[in-house]
Amino acid sequence: MTRSEGIKSVGQQQLPLGDITDTGATGEDAPVTGSRLMERVLEKENMLQAHKRVKQNGGSAGVDGMSVERLFDHLKRHWPEIRQTLLEGTYQPQPVKRVMIPKPGGGERPLGIPTVQDRLIQQAVMQVLQKDWDSTFSEHSYGFRPKRTAHQAVAAAQSYLQQGRTWVVDMDLEKFFDRVNHDKLMSLVKKRVRDVRVLRLIDRFLKAGVEIEGRIHPTTEGTPQGGPLSPLLANLLLDQMDKELEQRGHTFARYADDCNIYVKSAKAGQRALASITKYLMQSLKLKVNETKSAVDRPWKRKFLGFTFTGVRPNRRTIAKASIDRFKDEVRRITNRTRGITLQKVINELRKYMTGWKAYFRFSETQRAFKELMKWIKRRLRCYILKQWGSYRFHKLVARGVSRKLAWNTAKSAHGPWRLSRSPALAFAFTHRYFKSLGLPDLFDYAAQT
Repeated sequence: MTRSEGIKSVGQQQLPLGDITDTGATGEDAPVTGSRLMERVLEKENMLQAHKRVKQNGGSAGVDGMSVERLFDHLKRHWPEIRQTLLEGTYQPQPVKRVMIPKPGGGERPLGIPTVQDRLIQQAVMQVLQKDWDSTFSEHSYGFRPKRTAHQAVAAAQSYLQQGRTWVVDMDLEKFFDRVNHDKLMSLVKKRVRDVRVLRLIDRFLKAGVEIEGRIHPTTEGTPQGGPLSPLLANLLLDQMDKELEQRGHTFARYADDCNIYVKSAKAGQRALASITKYLMQSLKLKVNETKSAVDRPWKRKFLGFTFTGVRPNRRTIAKASIDRFKDEVRRITNRTRGITLQKVINELRKYMTGWKAYFRFSETQRAFKELMKWIKRRLRCYILKQWGSYRFHKLVARGVSRKLAWNTAKSAHGPWRLSRSPALAFAFTHRYFKSLGLPDLFDYAAQT
């Protein structure tokens, strides 16, 4: 095979992924449980797709310091050796880099970042395994699966509520990704995979260790969040719980480790919580967080950022905790001590608000959007007022405010937050003005203010 035959195009770049047709792989016809699974992982199209996905996902460097941007050049030089170690079953992943990221409800959670090379290989393995495993997973599972979304999980929960299952068992698995039992997980993988090289590779990914403050620590349990393979392995393990719930006749919706069971009475909920807690501990070596889990009315709990109205037809609405988190981020962006221009503030808001609205527009109630939009504009008016300092009067007049109203506002004893809702500021900085700077709408106003 010539060098040119071993090159495949990715956009304007070329990757030397090699040709594996001489290994005897049977391509798409090969069963995932077959002994030549590694050859399927290393097929050109699968590797190209994995490389594209890793580039799209981006992310920071792992323990070796290599960025996603440098991966292409690295593969050009070293792919033949990397590929050979994978085929021989001798590939050794590097430890993951431990970073702490803020949790939505406060505190921090650990994130394990593999090297970009390990992310590429994990992604390639995941793509092949997911293609063959996904159809065997429960219909009640929605997280990290093709053509399945959090919105579908919320809609399913809503349908159960409307069927009269007005109590929910809201389960929280304690540090799930950190507590996954390796032996239990690998026993499930072995039931589906016969290729010893892939089994060995997955086991090594699990036990690669973690770097914390420059020191390498062994990993005896858990599957690090941050690796492309972890969500699929989590679904494989938790599918055991799904099948157990189905066998018991329960109605539920699960998204990753977030699972809600819907029942018709508080008593039934307490029985379900007790029995599934026992099952998880004994069979899957997982622990339910008793302080965060509860049997309650669905409209008093949140599920994937949403909750429901307490009266029929139990419409979807945004949970209070989600609104609080949104406000916290907007406060951070509009903090006057940042010392940046209004335009830069709005640019940051636009990026955050666009993504937030894309997810939460699934809500069936609009009041929260309207109230948040009013609050955001008030934050921006307050930001401007603080930047003006002692020049408030002249600035207001320049914005078309009458001299009398501008003077009364500028000389007011009230603070900037109180004045941000004053007639002068509302006249000077309308919804139309903020929109002209690129501020998106959370709520489509019938009458702009």
